[in-house]
Amino acid sequence: MQTIESAATLDLAEQALQLRAQARAGETRAGWTSRYARNLYLIDLAVGLLAAVSALILRFGSTGAEPFMRDYVWLTILFPIAWTACLAVNRAYEPRHLFVGTDEYARVFRSGLALTALIAIVSFALDLRLARGYVLIAMPLAVLADLGARYAYRQRLHRQWARGDRLHRVILVGHARAVVDMTRRLRRERYHGLGVIGACLPAGPDRTRLRPGLPPVYGTFDGIASAVTRAGADTVVVLSCPEIDGAALRRLAWQLERDEIDLIVASTLIDVAGDRTTIRPVDGLPMLHVEHPRLKGSARIVKAIFDRVGALILLMLSAPVLAVVAGLVMFGPGGRGPAIFTQERVGKDGRPFKLYKFRTMVVNAEARLQELRNLNDTDGELFKMRADPRVTPVGQWLRRFSLDELPQLVNVLKGDMSLVGPRPPLAREVAGYPADMLRRLVVKPGLTGLWQVSGRSDLSWEESIRLDLTYVENWSLAMDLAILARTVNAVVRSSGAY
Repeated sequence: MQTIESAATLDLAEQALQLRAQARAGETRAGWTSRYARNLYLIDLAVGLLAAVSALILRFGSTGAEPFMRDYVWLTILFPIAWTACLAVNRAYEPRHLFVGTDEYARVFRSGLALTALIAIVSFALDLRLARGYVLIAMPLAVLADLGARYAYRQRLHRQWARGDRLHRVILVGHARAVVDMTRRLRRERYHGLGVIGACLPAGPDRTRLRPGLPPVYGTFDGIASAVTRAGADTVVVLSCPEIDGAALRRLAWQLERDEIDLIVASTLIDVAGDRTTIRPVDGLPMLHVEHPRLKGSARIVKAIFDRVGALILLMLSAPVLAVVAGLVMFGPGGRGPAIFTQERVGKDGRPFKLYKFRTMVVNAEARLQELRNLNDTDGELFKMRADPRVTPVGQWLRRFSLDELPQLVNVLKGDMSLVGPRPPLAREVAGYPADMLRRLVVKPGLTGLWQVSGRSDLSWEESIRLDLTYVENWSLAMDLAILARTVNAVVRSSGAY
């Protein structure tokens, strides 16, 4: 009983902090979202102008010796307007494509291709003598600079969300157990911008039960609209429950429409991204068509080429670092021995392979594992200790910045691994997998992945597996590029590295 009361006290304290953070924001959702979009217009105009001016200077120099230089000055002035218009046509300013996910970046890339094609068509149709060097400099520079600027601007918003500012104020609608689970997820992952402030539960005795992790209850399913008004919410998330059928959901949408309250229906599909789903209306009934994940085909061939070329380039660039680290591992304090530690891991389709890492532990680390089993800091099959006595001083430094993983670039070159993918498991871990977890073995394991950029060793066993399955089900080249970009930030922060 005391444990339940303590948990409830902690939960109420957390809710109070969140409510104070939301009050501190002091800004409506419509206000900051419209300002966010306006700032994106200014950012894109500035990026377009910068790209055009850079192309002008690099192609023609600063002297302006070309006789038709004046025409290119006008083109430089018009380019940022055309760039912004192309982004608008590709819906790169709509709120549903902003804030989270990779859809925004994909639309920027497509805008670059579209504007390049448009310039080529216009120059051909009007027989314009347009310098190819100008376009070849301006367009890639605009795309790359805009991707970087939009990413930095989004990270600024994510930091505000992490502080509790500008969060969407959410009322969850569903059964208590589902509400508690969704509340836990949303409070753990703040980058989505959804802050739970309350719930509506079905009528009955379950509504009055004290459950740790349950947000304040504002009413039943019959009073969702009034609960939104009393809580000051701007978003309603309806979880799967039999009481709210299609007709009830339609009536709820009509009620929320008057006050422009967002309505989100949580699908029962687990970890399936939006680009794999398509709404197909059949006689007025919206049917959700789910595409199969991209596990084969030309996209996977492109990924394999990208992996091999990327690994080769990274190996050549990091060769001096590899040599220095190898020397530190072999002759540094805390245990001399071989620089490379090899271990059998399980790869694609359950095939074993030899994984290479810089040695971060004493030479007899595997023999000492059994005596430390009861000190495991994680749940599930994975063994991790925050203060593992087997780790050498040099090994602690290598783990902090993930430098011990660099030799796995050789595994990528050999085809055993990918640059991005699920964590490569041990055979004893795979032996303890339930049937669902075996799904993560249908792709190659990765040097980095969703598990690494989302907390690494700080994650629970269940959460790390869920992230790996999310990657398998929703893989795309854009996701790989986003994970690689986030890996740099995760390594610098050293979050969950031990």
